[in-house]
Amino acid sequence: MKGSKAQWFLIIIFIISLSLIVGCEKPPTKEMESAEKAIADAKQKEADLYVKDVFGKAESALKKAKEMVTAKNYKEAKASAEEALKLAQQATQAVEQNKAKMKADTEQLIIDTQNLINDAKTLVSQAIRKKIQIDKAEIQNAIGKWEVEMTSAKENLQAGKIRSAFDQVTSINAEAKGIKEKLVALLEPKAAEKKQ
Repeated sequence: MKGSKAQWFLIIIFIISLSLIVGCEKPPTKEMESAEKAIADAKQKEADLYVKDVFGKAESALKKAKEMVTAKNYKEAKASAEEALKLAQQATQAVEQNKAKMKADTEQLIIDTQNLINDAKTLVSQAIRKKIQIDKAEIQNAIGKWEVEMTSAKENLQAGKIRSAFDQVTSINAEAKGIKEKLVALLEPKAAEKKQ
């Protein structure tokens, strides 16, 4: 009987100890705050613009950490918060390098896009001289719009708004390529007819 009481006593102590250990587990408040601050700092340094992939992963990890806290899965919450912190710090460190690369890419894209606009002007002149049916007003309006937008993009680049400039020039470039391809297609049949 004595052995049985001792066993029950030990089992009860074990259960109480286990429930205290589990019950004392606390949310990773410090880790969550550190991750939130790191993400806010990264966003302030424009990591959301220049290191989108890593920054997005940091935000996702923080979101997961918050969900794990809600589910009272503090161990996973802590791991996710630490991952969010690490990713946010990586994003912050990569901002300047990515920004410099995007600036160089934008400067080259400006040159390429200006060449496309000039090509489009030349092709419009050729089409008019060859009396090819084109919507001259529409193309002239597009070219005028691109030139205004190119000026705006250059100003944004000078002001350090590199992402905005890059997006503007990329859009203009795509439009100018489309018009150039249409004009080339219109002019090529005429050149083929002359050879025959």
